[in-house]
Amino acid sequence: MPHDVIIVGAGPAGSAAAQTCAAQGLSTLCIEEHGTIGYPVQCAGLLSNAAFAECRITDRTVLNRVSGARVITSSGSECLIDAKVQKAVVVDRASVDREMAKAAADAGADYRLKTSVYRVKGNTVLTRGAYGHEKHTFKILIAADGPRSTIARHFGMERAKVYLSGIQADILHDCDPRFVEIYPDASPEFFAWSIPTAPGRIRVGLCGQTLVKEQFDTLMKTFQTSTTHLVTGTLPLGLMPRTYGHKTLFVGDAAGFAKPTSGGGVYTGIRSGRHAALTAIKCCERGTFDDKALAEYEQRWQADFGRELDLGFRLFGVRQKLHKEELEMIVQAIKEPSILAAIVEHGDMDRPGKLIKNLLLNPAMIPLLKPLILSGIRSFF
Repeated sequence: MPHDVIIVGAGPAGSAAAQTCAAQGLSTLCIEEHGTIGYPVQCAGLLSNAAFAECRITDRTVLNRVSGARVITSSGSECLIDAKVQKAVVVDRASVDREMAKAAADAGADYRLKTSVYRVKGNTVLTRGAYGHEKHTFKILIAADGPRSTIARHFGMERAKVYLSGIQADILHDCDPRFVEIYPDASPEFFAWSIPTAPGRIRVGLCGQTLVKEQFDTLMKTFQTSTTHLVTGTLPLGLMPRTYGHKTLFVGDAAGFAKPTSGGGVYTGIRSGRHAALTAIKCCERGTFDDKALAEYEQRWQADFGRELDLGFRLFGVRQKLHKEELEMIVQAIKEPSILAAIVEHGDMDRPGKLIKNLLLNPAMIPLLKPLILSGIRSFF
């Protein structure tokens, strides 16, 4: 069947692209390998206010609202950051995906569930699944098929630089629903977290590169309770060197757009999906689909959030070199009133650049940072 745009993957990035394309009158098909949109859930579900706004969905998906975070080290040091106003929401991620897909379908996009792409041949994707073996032709292909992107592998595209493994569990545990908890030294390569989903319920997770299960098991012992739901996932960090080619645009996790500072990918995924859709619309209007035309997509996302992802990846590199003692020093430094005030005023889960620059200029923080940290991010500014 002929289509202007085929999108592989019905997560937030894919459905955002599908809605934008379909709303402009393009014949749009979204292909999803799973039988139910939104499952399996492989997301912590914590969205900044800006990320939630990008979803363009109802408040019915919101489980909880948070105003800050408590940072806790393995030695027992704590630092509370409380903005006293809503900074983020905890969502039912499956419901988010379904609402976004419904909006795209209402705009005119077609969906094929329980269907996977196993080959791309010229302007045709070959699929198999609930509808048997099919062939669908396209003018533009948008790959929103996650960190293990089949499309990227098929074309031999160079992938994200780093892949982290993650484990997360929903458990029953007392909590203050206003605050996320961050455990910066629970994983030597990244961090761990607990997110309140409701009074008496939290979502505990950890990401890393090595001994992830062992570290997660150690973390869970501190909660001394049973697990109600357990999931694992993959987190790609570091951009693909090129996010277009072969009449294809790569968005979201397929392009390595997860934020290296937090691991979140909804904000950048949706925005990249819409940038890809706008590029596809222009290509279809002009009838040009070569790499020169597709390059506009990369220019769009680079101008939007490219510098933030670059800074985030540099900070991730710095994090790899920090020991527990150095993390402890940083947490102690954050308690200084001027530092806390700066975090509350300038903190942004999606765009950390302004906060980092402000902190580097704060006399209370700079003496505690080793030259290693400064050399890792100074050139960004």
